[in-house]
Amino acid sequence: MGKLPKRIKIHQLGVQSYADSWALQEDIFDQMVQAKRQNRSLEDAQPIDNHLLFVEHTPVFTLGKSGDLSHLLVSEEELKARGIDFYHSNRGGDITYHGPGQLVGYPLLDLDQFFTDIHKYLRLLEEAIIRTLADYGISASRSPGETGVWLAVGTPFARKICAMGIRASSWVTMHGWALNVNTDLKNFDTIIPCGIQGKGVTSMAQELGKEIPLSEVQSCWLEHFTELFEARIEY
Repeated sequence: MGKLPKRIKIHQLGVQSYADSWALQEDIFDQMVQAKRQNRSLEDAQPIDNHLLFVEHTPVFTLGKSGDLSHLLVSEEELKARGIDFYHSNRGGDITYHGPGQLVGYPLLDLDQFFTDIHKYLRLLEEAIIRTLADYGISASRSPGETGVWLAVGTPFARKICAMGIRASSWVTMHGWALNVNTDLKNFDTIIPCGIQGKGVTSMAQELGKEIPLSEVQSCWLEHFTELFEARIEY
């Protein structure tokens, strides 16, 4: 296909249900995969747009395709009574929570334009989060064998601050990451987050003792993301 421009279109979804944002992702994802297939029969391949969705979800638990339902510690009926949705997702990973005060990013990228390496893709997503947290004076890192971003790895106080789970087909990605910024952490008490026993969950607000505007954190993350992926943003 040759080198295509690394342009990424930003979609600011605001507050939205998981179902609505998932439907939008699926629509964009299907269009991208179809366009790539059509390009194979064209002498001059047409550029395929990349997309990045930012959203703040209404309360929801999602279970990845390889997740264990026993990691949900309450019944689905109880969740409904509490106004929390529940979905079996086609992303990777186990169970996690999304809700107000959390910054969620869903990159839909044609990795043929960047690099065809899922491991590298996940590590760079983690790196963008790690650098963003460092800008706020929060020292974060990876935990060996556990996708996402953590604090105090290797100590009894290890705690997760960012969860990740993706899907990829034909080198097109969907789903992404969720950074706890001002998130109400009590909702994590009803799950075993990401299926990992004995480790806590934290947020930027809890670590810093104050709330931080989501838009500010998003702008900071975008700077690191575009540098790492050598991309340019379009609104």
